[in-house]
Amino acid sequence: MQKHLQKAQDTLASGTLYIVATPIGNLADITLRALAVLQKADLICAEDTRVSAQLLSAYGIQAKLVSVREHNEQQMAGKIIAALGSGQIVAQISDAGTPAVCDPGAKLVARVREAGYPTVPVVGASAVMGALSVAGIAEPNFYFHGFLPPKSSERAKLFAAWQTAAYPIIAFETPHRIADTLNDMAAALPQRRIMLAREISKTFETFLTGSVSEIQAALAADSNQSRGEMVLVIHPAPPQKRDALPEAAQNVMRILASELPTKQAAELAARITGENKKALYNLALEWKA
Repeated sequence: MQKHLQKAQDTLASGTLYIVATPIGNLADITLRALAVLQKADLICAEDTRVSAQLLSAYGIQAKLVSVREHNEQQMAGKIIAALGSGQIVAQISDAGTPAVCDPGAKLVARVREAGYPTVPVVGASAVMGALSVAGIAEPNFYFHGFLPPKSSERAKLFAAWQTAAYPIIAFETPHRIADTLNDMAAALPQRRIMLAREISKTFETFLTGSVSEIQAALAADSNQSRGEMVLVIHPAPPQKRDALPEAAQNVMRILASELPTKQAAELAARITGENKKALYNLALEWKA
């Protein structure tokens, strides 16, 4: 192990910002490469220095921590760029998971890249991929939404738009909103199969799978299931039965859609082929998806 750790450290370059994924719960989920970067970094940018100090302490790492949060990210970017300019190795971490994805870091990365310094990802634990890997979904494509909106009206619009989604959708939710979110989901997606992944990699990790009403019943029966970090996986909508468009019409639509906006292409294809404009439009949306 020490050999691989040293090899990872030998590849680190000065004047580089490393975006380091940290464990989302279980401390053992950190990678050797992440440890190599954190051990050698001259400066570590942390979302919450108190949380990050606990992680570093667990691995016996002493490093200079600076707080880079959403509210001071732009302000701190200048200081980080100056540190890179002096040849320092800088690491960016968040409280858990990968920085810049539903966490601070994206603005810092953009500023550093604009200044001409390299940014390098150090991959690791992911709640999104962890949840998807145990959902039993075979489709190769998925959509990650991040945190669901706090307002019920906004969630309702999203769920309505996802009623015919032929791909899985992954989103984050908070304990104090999960009941309301499931109520909104029950109204728009009553028959959809979902999975609620909770506390992934932690002591009280659970995965609840079923219809929305079944998940609601599970939460009502055990209040502990409404606590902790949550990931929702919405399974794809069942295939809709519809008459296939003639191959000739599809070919016309394919050619036009490659050159024109979808709506305009559908209107023109309908006039050329005599087929239903909405069916042609929906077909083009399926291709894009």
